[in-house]
Amino acid sequence: VMSDLHGCYEKYARMLEILKLNNHDLLYVLGDVIDRGNWGISILMDMMKRDNIIPILGNHEYMAYQVLRCLNANVTKEDLHRQLMDTDNLPAYHLWMMNGGHTTLQEFLALDYQKRKQILEYIGNFDLFEELEIAGRFFILVHGGFTGFDCKKDLYDYSIDDLVWARCIYTKQYFPDKYLVTGHTPTFMIDEQCGGKIYQKHRHIAIDCGAVYGKNLGCICLDNMEEYYV
Repeated sequence: VMSDLHGCYEKYARMLEILKLNNHDLLYVLGDVIDRGNWGISILMDMMKRDNIIPILGNHEYMAYQVLRCLNANVTKEDLHRQLMDTDNLPAYHLWMMNGGHTTLQEFLALDYQKRKQILEYIGNFDLFEELEIAGRFFILVHGGFTGFDCKKDLYDYSIDDLVWARCIYTKQYFPDKYLVTGHTPTFMIDEQCGGKIYQKHRHIAIDCGAVYGKNLGCICLDNMEEYYV
């Protein structure tokens, strides 16, 4: 499992080399593939070709999708602002741009119609979370966390916003018998001593190591809890 690539294509490619994925491996990517860095769309296009990579929605894909799906598929850079003014989506556009979306937008607009369509269909099919049992241990994989958390609440009862925007309280154990694997919050914001490293405490496994901020891209194997870094 890895997360928050934020357009760092070289780190992504290097991690794939280190992992040496085979047809029996599954790689879960917990969202925020795009924005801030320059090559988020390129990473998505590579992920699309790999049946053993399973993407989970992050808040950055969510923001991008809300804007891009409302645009004419053949929109040019010159027509972009006129189209945005003609929709009710201008606030969503501004929110996305404030959060580093300009790099993704420029890369997206450079694609032809067919590739744009494929990217939007791909993002539109991202899962919101995943539940796994591996070697007798139970894991919940989600980008952000759970707004209004209740351990008795069914995961399907949380909204998209609840799952992609929430920031966990990492000093709190959410589940007595499950590990919560999240991205979204860089580990240096959780614990300064964890800067660039995966955080594991209180049944949390936080894997956003801050790749786009010059720190490591982290990945963890849930079979044996081995950690990998680029």
